[in-house]
Amino acid sequence: MQISQSAAIVTGGASGLGEATARHFAASGAIVTILDRDAARGEAVAEEIGGHFAQTDVTSEDSVAAAVAHAMDKMGRISVAVNCAGIAYGIKTTGRDGPHPLDAFQRTIDINLVGSFNVARLAATEMQRNDPEPDGGRGVIINTASIAAFDGQKGQAAYAASKGGVVGMTLPMARDLASTGVRVMTIAPGIFMTPMLAGLPDEVRAQLAADVPNPARLGDPSEYARLAGFIVEMGYLNGEVIRLDGALRMR
Repeated sequence: MQISQSAAIVTGGASGLGEATARHFAASGAIVTILDRDAARGEAVAEEIGGHFAQTDVTSEDSVAAAVAHAMDKMGRISVAVNCAGIAYGIKTTGRDGPHPLDAFQRTIDINLVGSFNVARLAATEMQRNDPEPDGGRGVIINTASIAAFDGQKGQAAYAASKGGVVGMTLPMARDLASTGVRVMTIAPGIFMTPMLAGLPDEVRAQLAADVPNPARLGDPSEYARLAGFIVEMGYLNGEVIRLDGALRMR
């Protein structure tokens, strides 16, 4: 599969890793539909890249079904789905303010894990109808985990659990979809310069970068985007999680 001939949906495509992916795919010739809750920013990015936009709540079955239908109407098919929508809280299991709010834990799981599965299952249903590539491939699903899935720090119980779930469903989903010609991969980024980190003081970002063994810097969203593009075109990659972290191991 070539990016230039693909039709992709990208959740969280209005900012951060998702925006970088949408821009990279569009620049490589793909047709792109951005799925995001931020209508103003999502529509602006879609217009800049010559793509399409659907305001979407990934936790809602009806919202994602409508977004997928919109993408099908605008693009005619879906051959790639990249799940970048996600949130993160920094809350300890219990602390001075009491126990971890259960609704915050549930919301993190709903968006990061359930949302990814919701989009993947509906996208895969459309992908299996595509004409096969020479190797039988009909589509690619790329989910986003995090190194927190393996090296979760204090305050990351909810986030690490959600991303651990994304890692855990990668292989069984790939096996489920093997007969349809749809591949499933997961990228587990380290510390990237996303809007979440951009708001931190310079000295804090510098310390985070210094913890990365090599190269000693924060990841650039374009690097995530290029890896996603490589996954699309490398047809023998399936059912695996790739850490993209400069050899960082959180402690």
